[in-house]
Amino acid sequence: MASIANRRSLMVLYSDCVSPIGHAVRIVLAEKDVNVEINYIGEDDSRPEELNDLNPYNSILTLIDRDLVLYDAHIIMEYLDERFPHPPLMPVDPVNRARNRQLRYRVMRDLYTAVDEIEGDNEIAAANAKKVLRDNLTAIAPAFAQMPYFMAEEYSLIDCCVGPLMWRLAEYGIKLPMSAKPLQEYAERLYEREAFQTSLSDVEKEYNEG
Repeated sequence: MASIANRRSLMVLYSDCVSPIGHAVRIVLAEKDVNVEINYIGEDDSRPEELNDLNPYNSILTLIDRDLVLYDAHIIMEYLDERFPHPPLMPVDPVNRARNRQLRYRVMRDLYTAVDEIEGDNEIAAANAKKVLRDNLTAIAPAFAQMPYFMAEEYSLIDCCVGPLMWRLAEYGIKLPMSAKPLQEYAERLYEREAFQTSLSDVEKEYNEG
């Protein structure tokens, strides 16, 4: 496996075109302005043989940095933050770093799990998941009236994860109520970042056209 990865001198990311967690990793890469080769794999595309050799879990999201191969999104994002420390996307002190990780865990458990159901084949489960996602986002919306980013004054990895979800709400058929206005304004702040726009695949760019 290492010999395959060592053939490349440039960092390489394999990502699908639509997954929000893959989008989150691409946002981190853009925020860090990393020189990276991004290989998009669509639904109808066959998996490259190299990817089959490198990733034992049959998933697409994979980062290759010389002899290092990573395929968990959060490990990838934290590695990038440590490998390229500017701008920092994690707090410096251990307590706030732990809080940041805990919040990302909750985002994955409460929000991304619903996305998996929405994108699945079970229509009833998808409808229920849309309500869960809408209700969870509405519930946290008031917090964004107090701080510019997710429970914090500074932009961090949590925002890299939440932005892709917000960007996809219309595509998922979810409309938030007026009470979620602070959350919508937060999302607009994320969309305005150059890194967010740079990170979008051609498919993702179409989600909010018009």
